[in-house]
Amino acid sequence: MAGLLFILSAPSGSGKSTLVSRLRSLVSGLEFSVSWTTRPLRGSEQDGREYHFTSREVFEQMIANDEFLEHADVFGNHYGTGRRSLTDAAQHGRDLLLDIDVQGAAQVRRKVPDAISIFILPPDPETLERRLRNRSMAEGGVPDAVVRKRLDTARHEIAVCREYQYVLVNADLDQAVEELTAIVYAERAAHGDAPQQLTPEALARYQAMAKACRIENSQARLETVLASFAVPL
Repeated sequence: MAGLLFILSAPSGSGKSTLVSRLRSLVSGLEFSVSWTTRPLRGSEQDGREYHFTSREVFEQMIANDEFLEHADVFGNHYGTGRRSLTDAAQHGRDLLLDIDVQGAAQVRRKVPDAISIFILPPDPETLERRLRNRSMAEGGVPDAVVRKRLDTARHEIAVCREYQYVLVNADLDQAVEELTAIVYAERAAHGDAPQQLTPEALARYQAMAKACRIENSQARLETVLASFAVPL
């Protein structure tokens, strides 16, 4: 393994967690960094699986000890990626996948310039609001004001998607999963670690798919999504 670092960012409700789960079931050699957070558990979440749940006091002590690769305050809760996750993945010869917000991603890109950054877009505001409300129901109900705040935050986050190397639109889950898989395989091949299980034809198809998702080749899909969110082009 080349020991690559993949950064995934997306507005809350974009389906990022589902994409990551599907990707890890299809692609071997990916280590998922379990972030730390001060927010309470939701639904069927388990400590150490979705997040390392901790108190604000402990989290702030970890900041003081410089134990985070990145950390941010999101909707009033602390989130952070432990430095150890990066070193552990490298020691085991695995690629590391970070699921982090735009604040954390900016910090990581400054510290690890070779990181591969991917932004996942919802197709339009209506779809995002529906997903947020469905998740709200699954969590036992979230005040409407919270849903509205997340939608407003999404618009600000979407505005910085051009800072990422790749962008994909999660309108069709299967297609988004295939595009995400293509990016991982194409980047591995570009770094001298071509997937042995793929035929040359399959690898070429994935490389072409990944190339189409690069930010410089995604103007048409970006224009449609950004316009729907009233984000300046």
